[in-house]
Amino acid sequence: MLNGNRSLIFLGEADFLFDYLTINPNLDASLDSAALARDRIFRDSGARLDLRLKPADAIRDLLRQLAPSDERPVVLMLHRHLGKALALFPDAPVVHMLRDPRDVAKSSIGMGWAGDVFHGVGHWIDTENEWDRVIAARPAIRAHELRYEAVIRDTQGQLKDLCRFLGIDFDDAMLAYHRGSSYAAPDVALIEQWRRGQTPVEIALVEGRTGGLLARRGYRASGITPIVPRGGRLLVLWLRNKAAIWRYQLRHFGAIDPLLVALSRNLGVARLGAGAQARIDHKVRRLLK
Repeated sequence: MLNGNRSLIFLGEADFLFDYLTINPNLDASLDSAALARDRIFRDSGARLDLRLKPADAIRDLLRQLAPSDERPVVLMLHRHLGKALALFPDAPVVHMLRDPRDVAKSSIGMGWAGDVFHGVGHWIDTENEWDRVIAARPAIRAHELRYEAVIRDTQGQLKDLCRFLGIDFDDAMLAYHRGSSYAAPDVALIEQWRRGQTPVEIALVEGRTGGLLARRGYRASGITPIVPRGGRLLVLWLRNKAAIWRYQLRHFGAIDPLLVALSRNLGVARLGAGAQARIDHKVRRLLK
C-alpha cells in the first residue's frame, strides 16, 4: 500500500541494513561485512558496501544507494532493530504496526519460521518488547499506531490517517496494490483467523506465552485458561518445533543444503555453507510474494 504512494520511496523489508550492525551505548559501531555480503536481500538490492567507511556511515551510504535523494521520504519496513535504526536516524517518525499475536503465531508457521504457535508468537513478543524499550529510552519519538485489523476493516480511512501523520497526500493508487502484485485485496476473513483455525490448547499456549502483553496491546483474551508450559512439556514443544521446521526445509529445500547451512553455522565455518545458502536463497525467491 505504501509503495503505491508516489510521494514515498518504499524500500520494502530493510532489516538487513541493521542485522549485522552492532552499536554500543556510546554509539561506537561495528559491522560484520562478510555476513552482510552473504545476505539474500542485500545481494538482491544491488547495493555495494563501501568498506572504506565507518560502519554507521557505510549503512547510511547503502541507504543513499537504495534511495537516491529526490526529496521524497524513504520508508524502511523493519521487524526488528528499531533501536539501531533510530540511533542512525534519530529524527525518523515511526509507524508501529500491530496485529493480533494469535494470528501472527500461525502466520509464522506458514513462513517456515516456526513449527507451532507457541514458538511462532516469539517473533511478535520480541518485536513488542523492543518497542517498549525504545519508547522508554526515547519518549519524544514521533510515532503512529497502525492496527492490522483496523486497516482491513477501514483501509482508506486508516491510510488517510497514516498519510496525515507522514505529512503527505493520500494517493488512490495505495488501494490498487493487489492489481499488480501477488497480494490479495483486504478481506475481513483475514481478521481473527485464530478463532476458526486454532485449537483451545493452541490459543491457551499463545495467550500463556504473551501474558499481559496481549492486553497491553489492546487484544482481549479468549477466556480460555492460559497454558505456561514447563519442564517436560516445554521440551516436547521445543522438539516438535524443531522437527516441524526441518520438515518445512526438507519439503522446500531438500535434505543436503539445510544440513550444510546448519553445520557451517554451528562450526563457525561460513564457507562450508555458502553455496548451500545460495541455492536455498534461489528457491526462497520463488516462494516470495
